[in-house]
Amino acid sequence: MKHHLLPGILAMAAIVVASNILVQFLFGQWLTWGAFTYPLAFLVTDVMNRVYGRDAARRVVFAGFVVGLVCSFIGTQISGEFGPLVTLRIALGSAVAFLTAQLLDIAVFNRLRKGAWWRAPMVSSLIGSTVDTALFFTIAFSASLAVLEPGNDVSWANEILPLLGVGPAVPLWMSLALADWMVKLALALLTLVPFRIIVRSLMHRAT
Repeated sequence: MKHHLLPGILAMAAIVVASNILVQFLFGQWLTWGAFTYPLAFLVTDVMNRVYGRDAARRVVFAGFVVGLVCSFIGTQISGEFGPLVTLRIALGSAVAFLTAQLLDIAVFNRLRKGAWWRAPMVSSLIGSTVDTALFFTIAFSASLAVLEPGNDVSWANEILPLLGVGPAVPLWMSLALADWMVKLALALLTLVPFRIIVRSLMHRAT
């Protein structure tokens, strides 16, 4: 392993582990604390991409993917109030969403890397975050995909309620997805400043 990748791999692993733990704790009615840590994975990916290139970013993403698989497996072995903390659908949704969204982030970033410094990380994170949210919540909770795990009762997530408590009537999981997506978009913008600072620091050290 190239030594310059180690900080990125450790940071990605820490974010994945922390998010898997914090997702068990509610923040308000529509979010969990994990919603505030998981989007930082895009920051790590974008920093590695900017400083070390596309291949380095992919290695960091695959390392995070493996850590995520381990976390999901551990979660399936722990029983909570309503069964395993991590169901097959949640594990599948998490894995597919993470890998697809992060690799898409890298591809979009690479297309825009020659533009203004903020454009590549902002656009790639916004697109990646949108795909991540759509894939995870659909795979994990949509009633239309019950065939993925017939024994998993997700009727609670499909209860028809006003969107975020005020909008049109939709399945509950759509409100959860929208709240999660809004946090991801906000953090994609807020992390532009640390992105700039970290990239400058790493490039300064490399020269």
